[in-house]
Amino acid sequence: MQICKTFSEIRATVGEWRRQGQTVVFVPTLGNLHEGHLQLVNLAATQGDKVVVSIFVNPLQFGKNEDYALYPRTLDADVEKLRGAGANALFCPSDSEVYPNGVEEQTTVAVPTMTNILCGATRPGHFTGVTTIVSKLFNIVQPHKAVFGVKDFQQLAVVRRMVEDLCFPIEIIGAPVARADDGLALSSRNGYLNAAERAIAPALYRTLVAARDTIAAGERNYALLGARAQISLLEAGMRPDYLSVRAAKTLEPAAPGDHDLAILAAAYLGKTRLIDNVTISIP
Repeated sequence: MQICKTFSEIRATVGEWRRQGQTVVFVPTLGNLHEGHLQLVNLAATQGDKVVVSIFVNPLQFGKNEDYALYPRTLDADVEKLRGAGANALFCPSDSEVYPNGVEEQTTVAVPTMTNILCGATRPGHFTGVTTIVSKLFNIVQPHKAVFGVKDFQQLAVVRRMVEDLCFPIEIIGAPVARADDGLALSSRNGYLNAAERAIAPALYRTLVAARDTIAAGERNYALLGARAQISLLEAGMRPDYLSVRAAKTLEPAAPGDHDLAILAAAYLGKTRLIDNVTISIP
């Protein structure tokens, strides 16, 4: 596996692969890799000839009171995991490489409307940070395809819209949510949970599944369903941020005539913010 720390190194590597006619698939990450990330890498390997993974803890997507400084940096362990997973190249640039003029002076990319709701409502500026870094990475790496986890459903929808609006010649692939045996979606932030909180955490997924089953049984009052589901999270010991039924493509509040739905939730457990989602298609 090649390790590239500069734009010129990764561009030269990918450029040579492209000249050889090979398909390049990209997996952007924040690092602190777990089994869910490795599943993204495994999926990427089935979608092309070469897999590039990036590790960059992006300061632009963290709010002032969020965990940027504390976010785990485990590069040496991540490198070994990626080698074991068969990644072909790792791009791990420094902050100064990515933001040579500083974060405050960085030109930004913003997707309107979709980023001011759900997670965006309580994390102002977060998705602008995401779309800015993803657009920069797309321009640097220049892959044919990119893989994102469906666990971050809103992020995936926002990236798809950005790619469509800005005409990036990149296919976006959504990877299924990787889960522990008890249903908890795998996340780097799960490491913040203590033993008691970890025992409670699967209630988030169980609540989402129960909401999906209720819709499958015929419920179409989505606002009431969401309110009841949030009460269930409170009773389980969580502090819900939101639980909402949305149109899967636009993220607008679901209406009775919508067919493809996403049920999205975010909740605090102690100081840890967990997110998850399930989807359902109605005939």
